Amino acid sequence: MNNPPSAESQAATLLQTLRAELSKALIGQADLIDEVLIGLVSGAHVLLEGVPGLGKTLLVKALARACAGQFGRIQFTPDLMPSDVVGHTFFDMASGQFITRRGPVFAHWLLADEINRAPAKTQAALLEVMQENQVTLDGTALPLPRPFMVLATQNPIEQEGTYPLPEAQLDRFLLKIRIDYPSLEDELRLTRQVTQGRTGGDLDVDAVATVLTPEQVLGLQRAAAAVAVDERVLAYAVAIVRATRDDPRLALGSGPRGGIALVRAGRARAVLAGCGYATPDDIKAVALPALRHRVMPAPEADIEGLTADDVLRALLEYVPAPRL
Repeated sequence: MNNPPSAESQAATLLQTLRAELSKALIGQADLIDEVLIGLVSGAHVLLEGVPGLGKTLLVKALARACAGQFGRIQFTPDLMPSDVVGHTFFDMASGQFITRRGPVFAHWLLADEINRAPAKTQAALLEVMQENQVTLDGTALPLPRPFMVLATQNPIEQEGTYPLPEAQLDRFLLKIRIDYPSLEDELRLTRQVTQGRTGGDLDVDAVATVLTPEQVLGLQRAAAAVAVDERVLAYAVAIVRATRDDPRLALGSGPRGGIALVRAGRARAVLAGCGYATPDDIKAVALPALRHRVMPAPEADIEGLTADDVLRALLEYVPAPRL
């Protein structure tokens, strides 16, 4: 008699199915897809950074289609107002009543496209939403649907017309995921797929099937919360974060939220692997996306051409990992 599959293997199977659907829209970029899934399973918000044309928006659309639920999109522009994000209340002359018009944030999956092209006041309109999972309009707190996930895209801040995100808002993103150019093989596959028998010039999400419900996503997030974390693994995550504060190559180290992010993302990575406990390898694997937006290279490091990723990689080499 066969034993029923464990909760860990069931969760891993669901995520493998979701990964396969996302791969239909995004050619290659397997690591990118896994990092977004880690954010999803963690029940957290994700910031995607890369130059235009690398599939950031496409990936978010594919995720929203594969997971069902309500999808909202905000195209951030320099003239975007906070009310365009959260909504507003107005007086309707016909009915003689005040009516609340909800903004696009009232969704399960919110795409904040090119978030750093809007001024700080509008960016800050997302802060309460991301922190409290609610919107306050005219003194009334309106809860958002669950699960609620903001997937924001931004262009590198060196590009014209971009504004840096406030540190308080950056800290609300569990992961900052960098998207690089595809490999030669993936770029060939991408070009072939777009140009063969198509009239348009872009990929779409028509081939992506809906494979998860919002309730199943909540179940995956509960599975991640139940992943065991050994005290030595917990201490390893905290040691990495504390090392960022002592490294002379960093002008600003990570706060305590960095350690929390490492553990949350490490547990989610264990769920992807079908494992019921987090390992030091899980913590190490998520260190760059979990910490790169929480540290700041010192001016001397900038002069030497060192990025936050460079410093974090070097730091991970000398912080000893425990053996379980």
